[in-house]
Formats: sequence, C-alpha cells, structure tokens
Amino acid sequence: MIKEEFIYLYDGSFTNLLNLCYLLIQKRIIPANIKSDEYEPNLLEKVFKLDIDNNANIDWFLQIFSKRIFKTVYYLFISNDKNKEIIIYYFLVHSLKYKDKIYYMRNLKSVSKALQIEKYVGRENHKFKGFLRFKELENNCLYAEINPENDILFILTKHFQRRLNSEYFIIKDVRRKILSIYDKKDFYIVSEDEFKPIINLSTNEEDIQDLWKSFYKTVGIKERKNDRCRMNFMPKKYWQYIIEVSDEK
Repeated sequence: MIKEEFIYLYDGSFTNLLNLCYLLIQKRIIPANIKSDEYEPNLLEKVFKLDIDNNANIDWFLQIFSKRIFKTVYYLFISNDKNKEIIIYYFLVHSLKYKDKIYYMRNLKSVSKALQIEKYVGRENHKFKGFLRFKELENNCLYAEINPENDILFILTKHFQRRLNSEYFIIKDVRRKILSIYDKKDFYIVSEDEFKPIINLSTNEEDIQDLWKSFYKTVGIKERKNDRCRMNFMPKKYWQYIIEVSDEK
C-alpha cells in the first residue's frame, strides 16, 4: 500500500464515501485522511477530490462484506466522531482480510475504535426508542422532537415505522434541522427548509399530557425517590422533550 499525504474529499454522502474507499483500496492508497468537501484545510494540508459516480461499486460492497460489517460501517458514518471517515477506511481494509473475524481483532486500534463508536451510536438510538414522546396534532398526525448527538434519525424512524405502521408521524431532529415524515407506507428525510410542519396540538393533547404527568407522579413512591439513580437511566440532556419531566428544574 502507498501512503499519501493527501486528504481525500467526498461529497458528504454515504454512497460517495463508500465509492471513494473502494477506489482508494483498489489503487492501494492509504490517505492521510478523508473528509467531507465542507472541510477547511490549514495551509500545510493538501486536499484532493476524485470524480466519483455515486451509483458505482456499491454491489461490490454488498458482495464482499456481510450485513454485520455493513451495519457497523453505517453506524460509524452517522456518528459524530470527527475522524469517522478514516476509521471507516481502515475498518474496511481490515475487513477485507479478516471478514467477520474482524470483530475479534480488538488489538487493532482502528477496529477497537470502530466498535466503540458503533456501541455508542447503538446505545443512543436505544435510549431514544424509550425517551421519544409523540404529541397529537390537529390533523391526527403524531409529532416528536429529538436532539441526539449522532445522526440517528433514519434508524430511529425505521423502529417507529414498525411500531406505528398505521399512524402518520413526523420526527424532527432539532440539532440538524431535518425531519422524517411517515405516510403509513414509507418515510422520507427532508430538511427544515423543504418542509415546515404547522404544530397545532389537538384539543385532547393537553388533557392527555396532564393525565400522563399525573400517572407518572402517582406511580412514583416519594419516600424512595432517588434523583441520582433516575439520572443514571435518564440523563438530564434528554429531559427537554420528555413530557413528564420537561418542567422539572
């Protein structure tokens, strides 16, 4: 393999990153780093962008790598880790050699880091499955807001697509200003500039919220209240959009 001093750029999409990794692996190039084209290099860094067809070479990945490896790579991509692209590159290079045995190669720094990030993304997605709270709008559509560290909107929506397949719903990622819109058949990820929902709560929503808050307080045992224990399971950073605790200081 030839180690280069160039930072290779891609257009920010998952498919473009995979195709860039494919070309680098085929050319036996080890890049200095990989960054999206929004990256601003310093005066000493050299950047280079290849002309890449986003539709090419994806079949190669599906044939060579297992679904498990593909999932790990996708979880790395949606993470907020600033070095995720180069970690993905090295994880793919090692996976070519070890296949699914890669998960036992934790002595390799890039593999250890990749599995750590995957676990972090999966844990956050799991928490939002329980912490997300929908509100009913006037048009009978359900609406919820989240503010995750990682870009988990797609995989989170896939979960609720299975759970609420007979409902219309919208989930908004406040941090990234994107929304997923489910129409009882499929869902679409759009930016806030493309679609701004009118948030008018239904006439029953306030009553439903009051009942839920009352239930939450009623089932709790005052003498056994343990705020530190509760925050271990439900950290305060999630409270803003959780109805039963959103008004607590």
